[in-house]
Amino acid sequence: MSLHARQVLIAPVVSEKSYSLIEDNKYSFRVHDKAHKTQVRQAVEELFDVKVEGVNIVKVRAKPKRRGLSRGTRPGWKKAIVQLRAGDRIEIFEGAAV
Repeated sequence: MSLHARQVLIAPVVSEKSYSLIEDNKYSFRVHDKAHKTQVRQAVEELFDVKVEGVNIVKVRAKPKRRGLSRGTRPGWKKAIVQLRAGDRIEIFEGAAV
């Protein structure tokens, strides 16, 4: 399946854990459900002009939720944790303070 770089990366993951990983030069992104490691690597290198050393993919499971008597589930999604080469940075994460 051929995906464009902007289709592979959906959004950055904003959480305390993801911001603590930035110190280790690791960045977290929500990615397309059909994307694989090679596509994520190519998309990050193309969009942010950095060199990627490694990619880990995590499937975030769907969570059951309830509001009163109605039940449902939050949809599951796919997360990629990208390790960059030493010295490389992604600027969109730099402005936030933890």
